[in-house]
Amino acid sequence: MAITLVNPEGLPKVDIYRQVSIATGSRLVHIAGQVARDADGGRVGEGDLAAQVEQCYLNIATALAEVGGSFADVVTLTVYVVDLTPDKMPLFLEGVARAAAKLGVTPVPPLTGLGVAALAEPDLLVEVEAIAVLD
Repeated sequence: MAITLVNPEGLPKVDIYRQVSIATGSRLVHIAGQVARDADGGRVGEGDLAAQVEQCYLNIATALAEVGGSFADVVTLTVYVVDLTPDKMPLFLEGVARAAAKLGVTPVPPLTGLGVAALAEPDLLVEVEAIAVLD
């Protein structure tokens, strides 16, 4: 495994991610922002933030698998949420938990969550991009 995740002493302990990732691999993988679309491009979870988060994470896992990786190789995630407010956090966490259950892993690399006014299409509520390092 090329990634070690750490929560350093002196920084807040956050359940849904670790504060630091240490990468030692040799291949840097950038995954474009993934949205709530299935393999055929069909909409998933219209109006349902948890369902869209789940699909985004599953799409990231699919992209990683294609290049021989998994969430264990993710250095960082960037999450864009339309009209982000604190009350949306439980739905975000629910979506991550659903994806984790399906993947058999809890994806907790460092992440940055950003509120945005809109995404590329009006039905999209969230987009997730990833950077991974593979041996």
